[in-house]
Amino acid sequence: MFFSASILLSLAVQSKHTTNIQMTRVLWIALGWMAVTLGVVGAFLPLLPTTPFLLLAAFAFSQGSQRMHDWLLNHARLGPPIQQWQQHRAISRRTKYWALLSMVLVFVLAWMVGAPTWALVTQACVLLLVALFITTRKELPDEGH
Repeated sequence: MFFSASILLSLAVQSKHTTNIQMTRVLWIALGWMAVTLGVVGAFLPLLPTTPFLLLAAFAFSQGSQRMHDWLLNHARLGPPIQQWQQHRAISRRTKYWALLSMVLVFVLAWMVGAPTWALVTQACVLLLVALFITTRKELPDEGH
């Protein structure tokens, strides 16, 4: 009786451990997909950054699913910014240009639609900090563009 009870207890503990590992993987994968989604949306919305979310997604997928991590790094559109950041810790001149231009445009749009002064000041401060970060990153080596 004792032998079978200890086997059952061992199986229960092992099963709980396996369930925890599976749940952790699911959470990492869910975080990865949320980050990919925000990264893709960020490609179209100036105040939402793309690359940081893609970097978060790459990390989350590396914890939850090697297959999804490999898919993301090898994706034709989403993979290059991650690879560039991992290899060079740099931002291309073209990306800097478009990021800064979109920040200026979104600020002008907010001003034109009559955003309150406090919102414009807050937006200007955030945009200036982001612009400072972007402009102080080194540029990628010439890619032949």
